Amino acid sequence: MKKGILSLFVVVSCIALFAFSTMAAEPIKIGSLVSTTGDLAAYGPPVNNGALLAADDIDAAGGVLGRKIEIILRDTQTNPTAAVDAAKKLVDIDKVVAITGALSSGVTIPVATSVSIPSKVVQISPASTSEKITTLKDNDYIFRTVPMDALQAPALAEVLTKEKHYKKVSVVYVNNDYGEGLAKGLKAAFEKMGGQVTALVPYNPKQASYKGEAQKAIDGNPQAVVMIAYPQFGAVIMRQIVQLGFKGGFAYADGMKAPEVAKNVGDKYVENTYGTAPGNPNKQMATWFQNHYNAKFGEMPPKPYIDTEYDAVVLIALAIAKGGAATPEAVHKNLRAVAGPPGVKVDARNLKKALKLIKEGKNINYEGVSGSCDFDKYGDVPGSYEVWKFSHGKIQTVKYITVGM
Repeated sequence: MKKGILSLFVVVSCIALFAFSTMAAEPIKIGSLVSTTGDLAAYGPPVNNGALLAADDIDAAGGVLGRKIEIILRDTQTNPTAAVDAAKKLVDIDKVVAITGALSSGVTIPVATSVSIPSKVVQISPASTSEKITTLKDNDYIFRTVPMDALQAPALAEVLTKEKHYKKVSVVYVNNDYGEGLAKGLKAAFEKMGGQVTALVPYNPKQASYKGEAQKAIDGNPQAVVMIAYPQFGAVIMRQIVQLGFKGGFAYADGMKAPEVAKNVGDKYVENTYGTAPGNPNKQMATWFQNHYNAKFGEMPPKPYIDTEYDAVVLIALAIAKGGAATPEAVHKNLRAVAGPPGVKVDARNLKKALKLIKEGKNINYEGVSGSCDFDKYGDVPGSYEVWKFSHGKIQTVKYITVGM
């Protein structure tokens, strides 16, 4: 009888031990809310690769809490309604500890207000730049690793005046929080530098034609049309502007930094046209990250937000390590503690050291592959911008501009 009870106890104990070890080995899930379809589909896959690379690097550095990081990708379709539904699935079904994304400000804001903030799940956008995100009543659940439009507007205005010597431009912008905010900011910055904006022309995606918008953009005889747009429909509008006989130039904000634009408009129409996008002036770090990405996925495309997505995932993982628990609450309470001073400066090249310091109870200050990740009280980061241009259909870096907060 005693032997039977003892045997049963051993069996039950083994089952319990197996169940416990299985639970302990379950991956830590982080949501990647990006566009793989819709107007920003050109950016989604490489941005998600940035998340996957960060997860691999954390695991290779020893991992967090003895568990691997798993990236759960869900498509926003570059659509607010679809994105909110996808975010709800990440939180309610996938049980993610935090979310990175979305790419568009017009998508990030409804996700934040409808899902992330009420669910008390930290959301870090690697790409959304609208100033409206700064003023959200978010209880410190919304962050971004990309600088806001208030910083890009003067950087782009500087390019228009000092690099291209334009005195008169028009602006075509996607009709959402990103486009409207940056267009108004650019107008103010450009006019402050002595320039004239002949027209601010909004557009909506998926229209049958953009001839009306194209005509408004060139009516005032601007020297250039500034495209604050996304690749798919931005390129359509540019083609229609060219078809109307426009002989001036183009310029771009970050949303148009994609080789597909040159291909779809025509190399000769975009040759030597300039744009801005968030970028890290630390050449050594940028080169390291590019080589690191190339080794994993092949040649890194010249598109923004891959590095900022990488940093978002690393910060979430470090916050979990700091909090000692794979929970949304641990991320919320510890994100700032690993992102800025005080603490030992660490970066992506020494994540093993970062995790070791955390385990020893020491403070760290993570410096991102995209630049500084020192969050201000609103969850925003400082700004540095790459000035880029199209040359023979390819994107080339011209220089970097740093803008103060």
